[in-house]
Amino acid sequence: MNKRTCLYERHCQAGALIQPFGGFDMPIQYTSIIDEHNAVRQHCGVFDVSHMGEIIVTGPDAEKYVNHIFTNDITDAPIHKIYYGMMLYPDGGTVDDLLVYKMAPNHFFIVINAANIDKDDAWMREQAQGFDVTLDNKSDYYGQLAVQGPESPSVMEEVLKIPCSELVFYTCKTLEIDGEEVIISRTGYTGEDGFEIYGSTGFIVKQWDQLMASHRCVPCGLGCRDTLRFEVGLPLYGDELSKDISPIMAGLSMFCKLDKPEFIGKEALVEQKTNGVTQRLRGIELDDKAVPRHGYTVLKDGKPVGVVTTGYRLISVDKSCAVALVDASLKLGDRVEVQIRRKTFHGTIVKKKFYDKHYHK
Repeated sequence: MNKRTCLYERHCQAGALIQPFGGFDMPIQYTSIIDEHNAVRQHCGVFDVSHMGEIIVTGPDAEKYVNHIFTNDITDAPIHKIYYGMMLYPDGGTVDDLLVYKMAPNHFFIVINAANIDKDDAWMREQAQGFDVTLDNKSDYYGQLAVQGPESPSVMEEVLKIPCSELVFYTCKTLEIDGEEVIISRTGYTGEDGFEIYGSTGFIVKQWDQLMASHRCVPCGLGCRDTLRFEVGLPLYGDELSKDISPIMAGLSMFCKLDKPEFIGKEALVEQKTNGVTQRLRGIELDDKAVPRHGYTVLKDGKPVGVVTTGYRLISVDKSCAVALVDASLKLGDRVEVQIRRKTFHGTIVKKKFYDKHYHK
């Protein structure tokens, strides 16, 4: 049986389409993916992301340990700074992509993907041998809301009375609200300005109710979360990153600090950077309106050269586009075909970002 977030009853009452995702019964859409997508691009949308996992790492060796399992470099990081990166297997394959929040000296709040909570928790504990650290899996305690879109700062401050305009991109802060410590951050997974609210499940339900009662924002499902992140080139674990897809193959080497003394998987990434990889992720823009989907075959001159990881008829730019894991020899501008059912449709290799991000600067 799938898990349910603290807002499951609210989603059902709102008439959401519920489907399994990452081991949870989650809302896919409330009205339509297009309407919800456009609400986030133009105004403000709210996502229930309480299915995500949270693990707290503390102890004298916390910084050393996190640097050991994490591709990015958190050495002497400022308090309340957030870092994006990956945990890797020794062969360079991806355990998960994650966010690391530096909450205090040797105190890190780590956000992981819902489908990977048990796997990541086990992996992190296994790697903690020999480090003086404590790992506390708080995934069942925390609920999380993502308030996204150009109107999100005013919605946060005017509806929820949460001051947030001073936060810069990829930072966080803690506040005491209703007698509990709440974490507010400014990251986003939509390409728009936006905030995350972490608190107890009861607190998150109250925040959701306030937001919905205000009519200043709309509830959004995971359907448009996928279209939004895809348009701006953000990866989804299981599609653009996996145990078989390294950050180098995914074009995410900027989040892998190879000048760090060590981290798990570093040697494999150095080898890939030095000698190249056989496959890498590329964008494809189709000439036609046909919609490419995950798993469809990519061909070059009739010969298979890769497979689609994500594909959509993009809402913000009205184009059919895909990201695919293809032969590394393919270059920007090369012509390819995508097999969609019994037909092939022509397209061009392009960059993986199809729509410009509008993050807070």
